[in-house]
Amino acid sequence: MGHPRILDRTQSALVVIDVQQAYRGVTFDHERMLRGVCRLIEAAKLLDIPVLATEQYPKGLGHLLPEVLEACPAGSEVIEKRSLSCCGEPRFNTVFSALRRAQVVVCGVETHACVNQTVHDLLAQGCCVHVPEDAVSSRFETDHRVAWAKMLASGAVPTTVEMACLEWVKTAAAPEFKAVQKLIK
Repeated sequence: MGHPRILDRTQSALVVIDVQQAYRGVTFDHERMLRGVCRLIEAAKLLDIPVLATEQYPKGLGHLLPEVLEACPAGSEVIEKRSLSCCGEPRFNTVFSALRRAQVVVCGVETHACVNQTVHDLLAQGCCVHVPEDAVSSRFETDHRVAWAKMLASGAVPTTVEMACLEWVKTAAAPEFKAVQKLIK
């Protein structure tokens, strides 16, 4: 095992938080975030990394964006929640606990709300939490920036989509390397 702050695909899970219809086009640098989330999901599928996706109150915010839902592994359960933190939803806790993964890559919206609270709860549970800066967003840039700083100060590991994907694949000799490389170009 390498350094504990380097992702290991056998120890990782990907949590995709609330990339829903109501947020399309209203979050800071939305297309960057959406592209990053979809790339992470595609890489996770290639590398057999479990993906957990959530929707915050879909009656009001709509469902996951079609691009995100399409990228998710076939048959993926989308967990509906009311709690801002995913960890406040019993179904999320049940599914996440069953995975027995020590590392979590967290992406989605909003950085200062659901992402922030989920990251802090996962850190409190002893998980090593990686947050790709190019796969999280908020409606307002200031909220995004302050939440980013707060999460890092609390122990989250800063990363990018490309960095996470390359850590997951580890070597150009990996059979999935070329496919992952195509995703991040």
